[in-house]
Amino acid sequence: LDLHAVSVSIGQAALLDGISLQVQRGQILGLVGESGSGKSLTAMAAMGLLPLIGGRVTQGAVRFDGQDMAAMTDAQRRKLRGGRIGFVTQNPMTALDPVFTVGEQIGEAYRTHFPASRAEARERAIAALDQVGIPLPQRRCDEYPHQLSGGMRQRVMIAMALICEPKLLIADEPTTALDV
Repeated sequence: LDLHAVSVSIGQAALLDGISLQVQRGQILGLVGESGSGKSLTAMAAMGLLPLIGGRVTQGAVRFDGQDMAAMTDAQRRKLRGGRIGFVTQNPMTALDPVFTVGEQIGEAYRTHFPASRAEARERAIAALDQVGIPLPQRRCDEYPHQLSGGMRQRVMIAMALICEPKLLIADEPTTALDV
């Protein structure tokens, strides 16, 4: 991942100015800053998600594996997100759909990027829940987000981000609500 002199605006407000960072294969990079300092906006810029909040990159470039994210079509970016780049959002309760079980949601993330039956996607979802330390993953797979604690919902988001074995994982406050 390469962000080069990236500036971000929402409406007329310039919110990020000249952010540059690189993440190489096998490298871990952490962004630290006060609330409101732009950590989440930087993550959203890297994921190509700014249009969802009315934002845009006004200067600079975001590249993944040498490809310019701005030059990609929406379909190409959607294929990249979840498949090659995993994303753990800051608030799992708003990211998870309350009308679908966590297993269905994790399985959907898998089926979006790989040809798999619902049964195979369910098995992968159970394995992903187990991988992130969810107790009784088969039972939890059939539960809804409101039936899980905040820490378990956060681990569901981590499982969803990891199920496709992405090359890059972007995590926005991934330890929020996690218990020890």
